[in-house]
Amino acid sequence: MAETHTNTLMLLPGLLCDDAVWREQAEALDNWHCQIVDYGSADTITAMADIVLRQAPARFALAGHSMGGRVALEVIRQAPERVSRIALLDTGYEGRPSGEAGEPERTKRMALLAQARTEGMRAMGEVWSRGMVHPDRLSDTALMESILAMIERKTPDLFAAQINALLNRPDATAVLRALRCPTLLMVGRQDSWSPVERHEEMARLAPDSVLQVIEDAGHMSTMEQPQAVSAMLRQWLAS
Repeated sequence: MAETHTNTLMLLPGLLCDDAVWREQAEALDNWHCQIVDYGSADTITAMADIVLRQAPARFALAGHSMGGRVALEVIRQAPERVSRIALLDTGYEGRPSGEAGEPERTKRMALLAQARTEGMRAMGEVWSRGMVHPDRLSDTALMESILAMIERKTPDLFAAQINALLNRPDATAVLRALRCPTLLMVGRQDSWSPVERHEEMARLAPDSVLQVIEDAGHMSTMEQPQAVSAMLRQWLAS
């Protein structure tokens, strides 16, 4: 367990993301001790949650983006008494369907991994990132370069580990239903990976959650609309 800080906020990145995905928020929330987690080579959601709990103080706030939202829910499953509040951004909660129903997801993810191994992480990222942002942001050179650079900092082996974690992710329906801490759900209006409808389902499951939709943003809401995301997080942290 890490050294205790007053007002610690653990920030959990998503698939192939690092501190760049939370940088703007960590700077904006300067009255909090923000700690962005690196999962290392962990290849299960459970192992990633274990890393968070080892790095976190005894009591902390928690925010997870995309895959990081699933890790955040696993942290709650393992140690609900340690989490003071939770924010889940552009994420999901269900496990992968069993049998044939779950094969399309596996096929798509493995095709991206194969491309990463043969053509490199950046080439894969150029394909993958097209669906990750609001369509209007595809021409935003600075934003797209920051996303591609983040992906390029990862390796195919790390990509494989995180794909394994997602393909074998636990179902968190029961965790959402049991939430009793202040809960914020946030999603980009144009998120095609984790759509608004899924977050509405999560809001119905979580008893006292608040749902906020970020306008003019896709899946990478923290980077696409950093000021809007930071403002909503600041309000949630003060509530």
